[in-house]
Amino acid sequence: MAKAKSQYVCQQCGAKYSKWSGKCDNCGAWNSLVEEAPQLEKKAVVDRSVGKTLFAQKLSDVPLEGAALRISTGFAEVDDVLGGGLMPGGVVLLAGQPGIGKSTLLMQLALIIAKTKPVLYVSGEESAGQVKLRAERLGGKDSSNVSLATSTSADDIAATISEGQYSLVIVDSMQTVAMAEIASAPGTVSQITNSANIIIRAAKRTNTATVLVGHVTKEGSIAGPKVLEHLVDVVLQFEGDRYGGFKLLRAAKNRYGSTAEVALLEMVGEGLKQVENPSATLLEERGKSDGSVILATVEGNRPLLVEIQALVNPTHFGYPKRTSSGFDLNRLNVLIAVLERRTKLKLSESDIFINIVGGLKLQDSAADLAVCMAIASAAAERKLDDSLVVFGEVGLGGEIRSSVASALRVKEAKKLGFKGAIAPQSRPKDMFIRPVIDMRDALNQYLEKK
Repeated sequence: MAKAKSQYVCQQCGAKYSKWSGKCDNCGAWNSLVEEAPQLEKKAVVDRSVGKTLFAQKLSDVPLEGAALRISTGFAEVDDVLGGGLMPGGVVLLAGQPGIGKSTLLMQLALIIAKTKPVLYVSGEESAGQVKLRAERLGGKDSSNVSLATSTSADDIAATISEGQYSLVIVDSMQTVAMAEIASAPGTVSQITNSANIIIRAAKRTNTATVLVGHVTKEGSIAGPKVLEHLVDVVLQFEGDRYGGFKLLRAAKNRYGSTAEVALLEMVGEGLKQVENPSATLLEERGKSDGSVILATVEGNRPLLVEIQALVNPTHFGYPKRTSSGFDLNRLNVLIAVLERRTKLKLSESDIFINIVGGLKLQDSAADLAVCMAIASAAAERKLDDSLVVFGEVGLGGEIRSSVASALRVKEAKKLGFKGAIAPQSRPKDMFIRPVIDMRDALNQYLEKK
């Protein structure tokens, strides 16, 4: 009998090849092919008459099965991101950079929920003693309703969930668990897909809320096959600077609520805590020099006022340096080109550095105008009035385009005592907004000489 040949499976899309190559022809990923033992294929089913007629119910007769009784996490903002709390029988996938605080957040949620419901925390990365030390640091020394288990067996985890003893089960993490009947290593496409399947089926069958922790790649996307995100009900992304600053929890997918909500958290000695007034916190140490501009941005449905700092310095090398922290570098290069072409600023021989204070990563197109004004302020050594905020998208022609949620941005600026906003005019007209048409108009009107 001929020996079965091994196959190579892409860890990004699951495509299979008979030999290894550096690039997957299906999805274009490099160095993603991993050798796996071939799976024994079951004999094709010929007789299709063995199936049973499905039991169908009218929509009005379907019970909610406790769907209205969501489990509160104890964090109001996290509940908003989830759509009102953890759904019984719902499966949540939480992903984020190493050290960002995923295990800390989940342990805090487990300790809060354990005050009223039984919780199981399954760790495949740490020992039970290490998990207990974290729980004690977070104030859960006497919590008797939290059970700890260490296992990398997806079969054992699914069997434990199937007993229905727990209201919440946390699995940390999916890249460490594996099924015994699959020969490939943990973390591969086949292991992640099949392990997630049996855990999700057990959670749905017993109406158990389940949270799965996922690793991320160096590009920031969730590691493993894309099908993992399709299998679960909610996909949460935990973002921010792991060494300090604010951390954002946002939903990339949510079958039970909106994906526009964002939770803003801060790491302290006792764990993560909600930030009650993030705009005031971000501005309390604001600089008064040139190159400092306040941006009225929106994260999900939440308005924030963020300081943008720019530093423009003559370059000492043949090629000017462009560096940004919290802002897309490619977009920065485009805005610099617009400034040079549409205004009288000469930036081709200057190093330009952009920093978003607080460790935030901006994805708002309305940050364009604030970044441009910060660069112009630093290059011309002219300050912007401290009582003004800025927002607006910049086109390649230098024109200022309207932004979404202008009313929310203006309301937040008024609340913190600002006197006006440099932005495109809204409809209906708002006297708080000082309208600008293009980039040159904004710079000439509002950058003051020292």
